[in-house]
Amino acid sequence: MKKRELYDLCSERLSQAFPEAATELYFSSPYQLLVAVMLSAQCTDKRVNMVTPALFKAFPTVQDMAAATPEQIFPYVKSVSYPNAKSEHLAQMARMVCDRFGGEIPHDLDSMTQLPGVGRKTANVMTAVAFGGQAMPVDTHVFRVSHRIGLVPKRCTTPLSVEKELVKYFPKEQLSRAHHWLILHGRYVCIARAPKCANCCLNDICLRVFD
Repeated sequence: MKKRELYDLCSERLSQAFPEAATELYFSSPYQLLVAVMLSAQCTDKRVNMVTPALFKAFPTVQDMAAATPEQIFPYVKSVSYPNAKSEHLAQMARMVCDRFGGEIPHDLDSMTQLPGVGRKTANVMTAVAFGGQAMPVDTHVFRVSHRIGLVPKRCTTPLSVEKELVKYFPKEQLSRAHHWLILHGRYVCIARAPKCANCCLNDICLRVFD
């Protein structure tokens, strides 16, 4: 099967499997989404959604968070992974947003990745979800699923190399939706330890099945 045909089939089937594909993080503003995505690193969205209501009640704006210390933020995020580092990054991020960007979450990738605790994946999520752009954030689910299916070759060993390969073959106007398809497929079907191949809509074209 040619690579383009594989991508087209994956798009067709995953779009049917996940017609309402979107982030599962709760947010009502770019500030809230940025905080939630930062907290979601190596942590489940379910856990983050349990934490953020109280966090946003305590710090409803980026200015409120900028005025807080990591020690004041910590009690609200202590149940997520790496709470000490994330408390520090949240405080630093908020201060930089206020000091350098006038209290507005920046829209461009270069500016976003200047923020403490914000890497390329988080910035791409902001582009795709908060700002309505097209981007392909690569998290552990996207990385795993794209390799298993055969969308990317084994030589793509970094998130950036996987991102570049996926961007090359998915239509530009489909990138953000495709990102959500791959995440949800990895979260609920193509799970890490025991993928549910019998229930997979791609099991007749998946590279893992024929490896």
